[in-house]
Amino acid sequence: MSKVAAKAKPAAKLEAGKTSSGRRGTAAAEPAPMPSPAAEAAKPSPTKNMSTVLASPAVTKKDPKLANAWKNKPVEELTDEEVMAMPESEYMNDKQMAFFRLKLVGLKRGILENAGETTEHLREDTVVVPDPADRATIEEEHALELRTRDRERKLLKKIEQSIARIDAGDYGYCDETGEPIGVGRLLARPTATLSLEAQQRRELKQKMFGD
Repeated sequence: MSKVAAKAKPAAKLEAGKTSSGRRGTAAAEPAPMPSPAAEAAKPSPTKNMSTVLASPAVTKKDPKLANAWKNKPVEELTDEEVMAMPESEYMNDKQMAFFRLKLVGLKRGILENAGETTEHLREDTVVVPDPADRATIEEEHALELRTRDRERKLLKKIEQSIARIDAGDYGYCDETGEPIGVGRLLARPTATLSLEAQQRRELKQKMFGD
């Protein structure tokens, strides 16, 4: 090998090293990409998260005045909210039983009054109306009122059964599972005999098998 060729090799290596280091330097100096506004907005804010936790219902305590109002009030003055706020350990105590009994008796009284009004309406409208259109309207109103009274008659039977359950001390517990039905469900439907889960299972079974 000639001396000229031997001298050229280190020079080539030196030139290659410069090029390589030049590329690395350029890559290292390349600025990092800026985050998009959407990414910045998506970052959780510690202050916001803490305020959300503090306002969460899970850490919100019940008003002790509302929860203990039943202790110093007669049954006739208790509200639905006060009964709902009663502790679970007092479920279906004497005051709750008396409260729901009053509610059921009130429903029964209202149904009986409606039935009496229906009888009066039917008696008053026995006069023959010559106009066929007016007569058809009156008959349709009578049919609707009778259907409503029929539903109330069935409800009246359930109300009487619920009152009997209160007297026997069985009110408020599911017929199928024996678990508490819950004050909230009973406030919405005082004649309920099944828990919400048991009621949903029964409806699903009826839908599937037509029982």
